[in-house]
Amino acid sequence: MTDARPTRWNNNIHYHRLILDAVPTGARTALDVGTGNGLLAAELHKLVDDVTGIDPDADVLKLARQEDADVSWVQGDILTCPFPLASFDVVASVATIHHLPDLDQTLTRLAELTAPGGVVAAVGLARSSRPIDVVYDVAGLVQQHGFKRRHGIWAHSAPIVWPPPHTYADVRRSAARVLPGAKWSRLAMWRYSLVWNKPAA
Repeated sequence: MTDARPTRWNNNIHYHRLILDAVPTGARTALDVGTGNGLLAAELHKLVDDVTGIDPDADVLKLARQEDADVSWVQGDILTCPFPLASFDVVASVATIHHLPDLDQTLTRLAELTAPGGVVAAVGLARSSRPIDVVYDVAGLVQQHGFKRRHGIWAHSAPIVWPPPHTYADVRRSAARVLPGAKWSRLAMWRYSLVWNKPAA
């Protein structure tokens, strides 16, 4: 059945493809951390049979359930929710890590929930602190303007934290400490990507 809804675009949706491309072949379980309106979880469900979306906000989860009734929607805190360790082949997150104050604790938790051979794939927001960040910010303004003219901007209903508490450099250093070998990339439109493949058992 085709989706009759119009194409939705915003800075976060734009980078969903980075998450989807990181899904390992044969992945059976996925967790969308800070699922918000549930768009990423619904997209993951097209690739992975068993998908869970977790978010602390009950109101956005009501909307998320309309995206895909077969995703398991959980209201809770990712740091304390009693998911079994190493139980997800994919642990994904878009625009969520900056909502959690302790980077090392957050990334450690995502790694703990990832099964051996699985992946942590995140797109996040951070704060500019270096001259190179300004270059990306300017490029992001230009890029966003072009996409906005073409698609408009779809407004999500999830809570917003701005400015982010962490700098891009903070995130990169934390990933190097907690997720050795992770691939970190600075993106335009005020985002970064982080992909870490957990070693197989």
